[in-house]
Amino acid sequence: MNSPELFIHIVLLLGLAPLVSGCIRNWKAKLQNRRGPPVWQPYLDLEKFFRKDMVISENASWLFRAVPFVLFSSTILAGLLVPLISVAAPLSMFGGVLALVGLLALGRFFLALGGLDPGSAFGGMGSSREMTLSAIAEPALMLAVFTVAIGARSTDLSQMLMAAQGPTWKLFNPAHVLAFAALFIVLLAETGRIPVDNPATHLELTMIHEAMILEYSGRYLALIEWSASIKQLVLMALLVNIFFPVGIAPIQSSAGALGFSLACLLAKLMALGAAVVLVETTNAKLRLFRVPDLLSAAFILAALALLSTFLFQ
Repeated sequence: MNSPELFIHIVLLLGLAPLVSGCIRNWKAKLQNRRGPPVWQPYLDLEKFFRKDMVISENASWLFRAVPFVLFSSTILAGLLVPLISVAAPLSMFGGVLALVGLLALGRFFLALGGLDPGSAFGGMGSSREMTLSAIAEPALMLAVFTVAIGARSTDLSQMLMAAQGPTWKLFNPAHVLAFAALFIVLLAETGRIPVDNPATHLELTMIHEAMILEYSGRYLALIEWSASIKQLVLMALLVNIFFPVGIAPIQSSAGALGFSLACLLAKLMALGAAVVLVETTNAKLRLFRVPDLLSAAFILAALALLSTFLFQ
C-alpha cells in the first residue's frame, strides 16, 4: 500500500468512526419518534471530553492511566489489519484474523484491568461480565471468519478479499449466510448493543461496558469512547467487506477507483447500521443470564458454517 492509501485508511478510521456511531444514534431516535442527537454529536462529545480535566481516584495506579492509550493503540492497529476501501490493508503482512482477534482481546483485557484497578464495585462487576461474554464471543468471531478463510486458503484478510473477487466466489453460499448471521450477533455483543448491552444506560445493575469506564473522565474518557467507535467501525467493515466484497478497489488503484470504493463502503455501512438500528428498536435488552445463550447460538451458527464448508466442497 502506498502512502496516499495509508493516509486515507488512517483518516477513515479516525474520522469515520464517530460518524457511524452518530448515525446509528440518530436513526434509532427517529425510528422511536424522537428528535435525537445530530449525527455529528460524537465529534462534539470528543471535543468536550478532550477539553475537560480528569478526576482520578486516589486508589488508581499507573495501570489506570495506561489503559486508555493501550486500548486506543491496539484498536488502531486492529483497524490497520482490516481492508476498508482497498484490498491491501496497511498491516496485512504482519498478521491476519488471529492478529486482529488478539489485538481486540488485548484492548479488552486492559480495559477490564482499568475497571478493576480503582477498586470500584461497579467497575469490577463490569469487568467480570465483559470477560465472561468475551469467552464466548471471540471463538464465534474466529470460526465465522475461518469459514471464509478456508475458501481463500489464507487467514490474511487481504487474501480473503482477493479470493472473493474471483469467479468462483458465491455471494449467497449457505456457509457464508450462517457465518454472516453469527458475526452479526458477535458485532452486537462486541459493540455493546441491544439485546446484549445498552450503551445509553447508566443503570448500574445492567451495565457491562459502561460499568468499566465509570471512573474515567476527561481525555482518558475521550480516548476510550473514540476507541469504542473505531472498534465498531472495524467490525462493521470486516462484516460487509468479507461477505459483500462489492466495490473494493484492487491494489494500486486510481483516485477514481478509490472514490467509488469509498462510496460503496459508505453505502454498505449505512445498510448494516440500519440493520443494527432495526434490531435494537424491535428487541428489548436480554437479562444477563440469557446473554450467553444468544452468544452460544452465534457460536453454533459459526461452527455449522465452518462444518458445511467441509461437507459441501
